[in-house]
Amino acid sequence: MPQKKIAFIFLLLNSIFLNYTFAQKISEVDKIVAKYPKSFATTEKLAERIEEDFSSDYDKARAIYSWIAFNIKYDFNAFLNPPRTQGFSYSTEAEKQHKIKELNDRLWQKAFSSKKAVCEGFTALYQHLAELTDLKSEIIRGDSKISLRDIGRKNTSSNHAWNIVLIDRKWRLIDVTWGQGYFDNSKGRMVNDFSSVYFDTDPDYFFAKHFPDSGSYLGYRLDKDAFLDGPLIYNKTIENDFKIKSPTTGIIEAKYGDKIDVEIKNVKKSDQILYLNKRNQPVLIKNAKEKRGGLEFQIPYDNNIGEYVTVFVNTNSIVSFKVIPK
Repeated sequence: MPQKKIAFIFLLLNSIFLNYTFAQKISEVDKIVAKYPKSFATTEKLAERIEEDFSSDYDKARAIYSWIAFNIKYDFNAFLNPPRTQGFSYSTEAEKQHKIKELNDRLWQKAFSSKKAVCEGFTALYQHLAELTDLKSEIIRGDSKISLRDIGRKNTSSNHAWNIVLIDRKWRLIDVTWGQGYFDNSKGRMVNDFSSVYFDTDPDYFFAKHFPDSGSYLGYRLDKDAFLDGPLIYNKTIENDFKIKSPTTGIIEAKYGDKIDVEIKNVKKSDQILYLNKRNQPVLIKNAKEKRGGLEFQIPYDNNIGEYVTVFVNTNSIVSFKVIPK
């Protein structure tokens, strides 16, 4: 491959690797909501507009997601300098729920008026607008998996929040915070870049990147070790349903000379498969084989492989693994 082409691909891949969120397909609901005013006098006015334009619960839930993602920015300064946590006391469950509601009311009011929030504000605003449009929604708090360092962590922490919403008697998973954009490490700032993949996300993908504090979802226990030790997946993985069939863990033990077997569902032979070595140089996979509706290929483990290896499909980061030398 010519040196100029390699350099171009390297720069492109490096940018994509840092920016883990990507623009997604825009639905008809999104197109309508994109024409809404950026500000409404009250949340009731916004809810009325949504109910005028959309009749199904699914479209209303999507419209709320889209408006928040289009218009509320992530407050990275607040994330870096969080306010001091204030606890509260209560004597009954009713009093507890009343105080939680007061807290959430302050969060959504601030998000709606300032157009800035961290995840608590995004989720509180989503829940509030859902209630105004006769949708049942709940806020879930838990852990999130967004960086290479998260692969193989020892414990979960409560560092994120998201919503579930009941549509057609089925609970749907929603993370509108991640729908609005991403943090660009190269620029040192948040970038607004609408993503649809965190609206009604497949639970298999969602819980690869989220783990609730309760350790359960709809009464089913989730596998904490599978979350902590699983590979890191990206938005294009979810958008294209690129299921990672092998390795089944995000932590690979290998010695020099071993070959790491990788199998990804729904990847085609015509797709270009690459991985990055430890110098962030792209290495093209040339001998991928078709297998069970996807591709199977090998990555040789040698001294060019660093602590992490990331696989790309057509320049989009798809999955990252942590490699531990035997």
